[in-house]
Amino acid sequence: QLQLVESGGGLVQPGGSLRLSCAASGFTLDYYAIGWFRQAPGKEREGVSCISSSGGSTNYADSVKGRFTISRDNAKNTVYLQMNSLKFEDTAVYYCKLRQYWGQGTQVTVSS
Repeated sequence: QLQLVESGGGLVQPGGSLRLSCAASGFTLDYYAIGWFRQAPGKEREGVSCISSSGGSTNYADSVKGRFTISRDNAKNTVYLQMNSLKFEDTAVYYCKLRQYWGQGTQVTVSS
């Protein structure tokens, strides 16, 4: 059964860093682009970043450019989102998505 599991969320102060992981099971990530999305309280889910199957192409929302980095390790069947210089407005549940499949999400809270 195909499953995506996010981890790495938590509570961090403004300016801090977190690295999220999205681990896949039940299939091989190698051939698929993966996206990270987030949903803040009271807001719609929005795209944060995506990466091509080879990792050679990446895209970022303007709000996270220069602060977040997406990467993948196909040998580990895992995609990462390195988040630096975190801001209050980055607080959200973060999800990874492959085609129509979503993970369960991981909470990121930026608070002083």
